[in-house]
Amino acid sequence: MKQLVEKHPLAIRWFHWVNFPVLSLMIWSGLWIYWANDVYRLGWGKTTLLKFFPQSFYEAFNIPFQLAKGMSWHFVLMWVFSLNGLLYVLYTIFSGEWRYLVPTRHSFREAVLVTLHDLGLYKKPLPVRKFNGAQQIAYTSVILMGVGSVLSGLAIYKPVQFAWLTQLLGGYEFARIIHFALTIGYVLFFIVHIAQVVRAGWNNFRAMVAGFEIVEVAPATREIKAGPTSGPAADASLSQTK
Repeated sequence: MKQLVEKHPLAIRWFHWVNFPVLSLMIWSGLWIYWANDVYRLGWGKTTLLKFFPQSFYEAFNIPFQLAKGMSWHFVLMWVFSLNGLLYVLYTIFSGEWRYLVPTRHSFREAVLVTLHDLGLYKKPLPVRKFNGAQQIAYTSVILMGVGSVLSGLAIYKPVQFAWLTQLLGGYEFARIIHFALTIGYVLFFIVHIAQVVRAGWNNFRAMVAGFEIVEVAPATREIKAGPTSGPAADASLSQTK
């Protein structure tokens, strides 16, 4: 028997849908800034194995330098990104949602099982829960990455005013590398996250839009057989994977 069950509160959905376009636009405006001083490559000495954006890329797409425009957009969006992230963290703390998101001592083991399950190498059923171990690690990591982006961004935006922060992050050049590496991390997260949403299907996507998910409920016991549960990541739930 199918039943509608609430999965994501309205606040979580708002934070999610605000953050997605804002972060996407920040990456785009950040690329404008980076293209004005394209310095990173993989290699050693004068030998280059891979340049992130070769000259042929700029010529093919006729990309002009837009440093001032990129910085203007980036700094405006930075305030939206930071405020949205701060409100999200505060909401999870005061609402108790953090219990579903913060990894437990079993999350890393479960993340391995989830990965093997997605690859078709683990056939046993996984615990039925709002967020599995892999999601807990991923979502918590993104929050920490957001903090890292704000701090490294301030360090390279105001290296004199925030000299202590710039030095704490290893100097201007290293702070810029951290900022760039975190951007690559966001892109990889987007790719995996979107792929997982597609794989999970419309029911999962609808839950982030409407807040509810259709679940399978046992008619006799009214126990949820598949779908989200209201409880946090209880350690006992991992007994189902043994």
